[in-house]
Amino acid sequence: MVPSLFIGHGSPYLSVQQNEYSTFLSLLGKRYNPKAIVIFSAHWESEILTLTYTADVLETVYDYYGFPEEMYKIKYPANGSTEIAKNLEIRFKKFGIKTKREERRGLDHGSWVALRHMFPKADIPVIQLSVHPFLSPKEQYTIGKALQGLGDEDILVIGSGTTVHNFKWFFPDATEPIKEAVEFDNWIIEHVQKRDIDSLDRYLQLAPHAQLAVPRPEHFVPIFIALGSGDENKEPVVLNQTYDFGAMSNLCMEF
Repeated sequence: MVPSLFIGHGSPYLSVQQNEYSTFLSLLGKRYNPKAIVIFSAHWESEILTLTYTADVLETVYDYYGFPEEMYKIKYPANGSTEIAKNLEIRFKKFGIKTKREERRGLDHGSWVALRHMFPKADIPVIQLSVHPFLSPKEQYTIGKALQGLGDEDILVIGSGTTVHNFKWFFPDATEPIKEAVEFDNWIIEHVQKRDIDSLDRYLQLAPHAQLAVPRPEHFVPIFIALGSGDENKEPVVLNQTYDFGAMSNLCMEF
């Protein structure tokens, strides 16, 4: 049995870094032994929920530009699983959620960077799913609810994104996070732990500094999917709350 997770996937540099956060991800992966991973990536957007549909090795996608050459040579050769993808389609259909298959797309850095630290052998089948950033938090939560119980089958559901993701809040020399980023995350944590989906649905109006913390919601919404997919009888747990560049959140939670 495994929980669901929200993972702050960090910047692409995390793929080659060995630091406090990469060490955390490595230790986190050792806590679980899933038979498959279902991961929603902030870097794959579509209006119709789309999932990778192949049993072959998934391509490692370098969806970033201007980084060191070594970052374009990394491979994360995980296989997909059509069997589990079909299971997901059935579950979504029961909730009236339309889906579409993608047979060619691989894993973008919203998925493989964190997975490379968590499960470095790449020997666990992975199904990546898209996000629709402009659905409400309640609608994202419902997408997650369609996957409740997968943890009982040892299938790990991950929402991969970043709660605070604003390139205007980028301070390369920062040694401490800015208070606005922490205050926003603290509000989110409080209401996620209460499963207060009504307040979370109005985070833009209620959460401090929300417009700045989330100028665009694609990185933020995976937390609601992960929350919905978890065990409703367990209080969500903060696993990590650190920041890069003064404001980029590495918040991770277990559901």
